[in-house]
Amino acid sequence: MELREKLAVPEAEWPRAIEELCQFPHIEEAAVLSTCNRMELYVVGLSWHRGVREVEEWLSRTSGVPLDELRPYLFLLRDRDATHHLMRVSGGLDSLVMGEGQILAQVRQVYKVGQNCPGFGRHLNGLFKQAITAGKRVRAETSISTGSVSVSSAAVELAQLKLPTHNWSDAKVCIIGAGKMSTLLVKHLQSKGCKEVTVLNRSLPRAQALAEEFPEVKFNIHLMPDLLQCVEASDVIFAASGSEEILIHKEHVEAMSKPSDVVGSKRRFVDISVPRNIAPAINELEHGIVYNVDDLKEVVAANKEGRAQAAAEAEVLIREEQRAFEAWRDSLETVPTIKALRSKAETIRAAEFEKAVSRLGEGLSKKQLKAVEELSKGIVNKLLHGPMTALRCDGTDPDAVGQTLANMEALERMFQLSEVDVAALAGKQ
Repeated sequence: MELREKLAVPEAEWPRAIEELCQFPHIEEAAVLSTCNRMELYVVGLSWHRGVREVEEWLSRTSGVPLDELRPYLFLLRDRDATHHLMRVSGGLDSLVMGEGQILAQVRQVYKVGQNCPGFGRHLNGLFKQAITAGKRVRAETSISTGSVSVSSAAVELAQLKLPTHNWSDAKVCIIGAGKMSTLLVKHLQSKGCKEVTVLNRSLPRAQALAEEFPEVKFNIHLMPDLLQCVEASDVIFAASGSEEILIHKEHVEAMSKPSDVVGSKRRFVDISVPRNIAPAINELEHGIVYNVDDLKEVVAANKEGRAQAAAEAEVLIREEQRAFEAWRDSLETVPTIKALRSKAETIRAAEFEKAVSRLGEGLSKKQLKAVEELSKGIVNKLLHGPMTALRCDGTDPDAVGQTLANMEALERMFQLSEVDVAALAGKQ
């Protein structure tokens, strides 16, 4: 958590991050997926090793963490491993709480933000689009997302586990923030028997809208200036705000009255914000304890065991979607060959046309010359029709793509299309 909060990039800053990454000489495309439990960069690079070094340099520069301190916590995936990872992420298989649905919305948001970023290019556009399809299929065709599956639900379960009576009717609850995470917190608190919550937010309308969603729960709504007063009056405090700063410090809690013996004389803070909103130093106090996202692992092991069958079914769907993405991506490989073949044919046609014109002398009219040129173009086009058709496919059928790639290799040999010619044309796309 301590490292992730230094690396976290708010959604509003994703375009800036993409632009900065794509300014490096060996990075062509980039995407940022930054959530409470992960910080991931997806890049298309011209060079594997140089591209990785450039990403590491950006991470270190952005976070202010020296690379030798950062590197032990990095994970690195390449090619198929990288695309498969994103499919699993979108399907909720790589989440702290397996099957949680928020991550699909976050992947969808990366795709949406990317539409206005030049650095979110054709390959990442196709990859994230396919990952969204994979996530939708996993939720629609398996039972992985049934029940309580979110960071918020795990936070509620952890807090209840730590209450001496394990009963929400004995605890006064406070929630900092009124966004999506807070909505899920209230939903799961209500399902566990909590009847009353205090909500703090920067603005009243959003907090009031949250209260309207849960008419059976009593809401005490306050604005942020009342923060410390509300915290002192509470036993369990959930932090789920968008603030990028610590809101509650050790000295704040140290100056507060002690909670009741019913909750074990400890005020419990559950911080699911990234960056954190609750100072971890509160753990040094006798009557205060702080849990963050990393501590939720204690309550999610059973979740994974219960969803093992659904996860296995999801992996099958994900492999299908990855195969579909790879077919689409492979279908792009034929474009340079198509251009190289047409270019070579046009070069030969133009040269032969000039030879014919020089032999015929100046006796032909402009109309006749145009007719001869059109004849040469027509012959070339008809001859190319078969090979060009063999190189085109829509990328949705992996078997068809495989056949198309075989045709491409055969045509490159047959027409002696050198790798240099194809590569040069690929660079012009």
